[in-house]
Amino acid sequence: MLFVDNAGMTDPRVNLALEEHLLRNVRVDEPILLFYINEPAVILGRNQNTLAEIDPDYVAEKGIHVVRRLSGGGAVFHDLGNLNFSFITNGDEHLHDFARFTEPVVAVLRGLGVEAALQGKSDIFANGRKISGNAQYLSRGRMFSHGTLLFDTSIEQMLLSLNPRQVQIESKAVQSVRNFVANIRDLLPSGWDIARLRQALLEGVFGSTAVPTYDLSDEDWAQVQEIADTRYRTWEWNYGRSPDFNVQKQGKTPAGHVEAHIDVADGVIRGAKFLGNFASTQDVAVLEEQLVGVRYEKGALVTAVTHLNLTPYFGALSHDEFVTLLY
Repeated sequence: MLFVDNAGMTDPRVNLALEEHLLRNVRVDEPILLFYINEPAVILGRNQNTLAEIDPDYVAEKGIHVVRRLSGGGAVFHDLGNLNFSFITNGDEHLHDFARFTEPVVAVLRGLGVEAALQGKSDIFANGRKISGNAQYLSRGRMFSHGTLLFDTSIEQMLLSLNPRQVQIESKAVQSVRNFVANIRDLLPSGWDIARLRQALLEGVFGSTAVPTYDLSDEDWAQVQEIADTRYRTWEWNYGRSPDFNVQKQGKTPAGHVEAHIDVADGVIRGAKFLGNFASTQDVAVLEEQLVGVRYEKGALVTAVTHLNLTPYFGALSHDEFVTLLY
């Protein structure tokens, strides 16, 4: 096995690009181990609807990255208290065999006194609480199996980020999640930090302090940055790739109650319908047609509606209020 040092990168777009580069472009016979820590980010499963998984206003306000990964599964929250591991291997004979890849991690944790074990198909639990989730991806005869390790993650920020449409978060909800998940730091003696855990895992997996490495060249890093730019930094991948969905919102306007029904495909509005008891002086179908083709994201909507005269449809409704009705 070879270890790849990610040079302390904490940008999730770069780290996911590095993982993809090692999978697709670095052809070596030995398995590869990669560790990475991301600054605050929501990492989406490949097939998820972005806006159904996040609170877009909260993540924008806090500068939290929203990035889609290659593997399937659910959305997870990463921050500087979360250590991620990835095993990249040849062949597909171990696809769906999560035990093969989590066992070395579990063994190290148990050696540190953490009673960890694989539970269900792909989760690691300790003392009855979840500390790790795992997913896999296969491409052209190579695969990776990657997972999270909650070391000192902010549970509150996790809840607020993975909280569609700002549902009220109460203290009992935070406690409920804490009863289900655990931070590994709380299960270790005092004095441990995430760097020490990373080093313990590295030495435990390799069975030695002498760790063979694959050293990334300037050419490797150039390819990583290209992947980050063309995939993980793009709205088309992180938002636009969401499955088709329908948004239904409602609100009061000066002209009466309005229900907005919006069909979105490839992240773009394909159809809009306004229903309700509002009294308009112009056929609302004219307004509906002007929304078709607009990206379903707040900035694009703000830009698209600023020139619209909303008064014939909804009375003295501000453009900000109209965007709130749409998004």
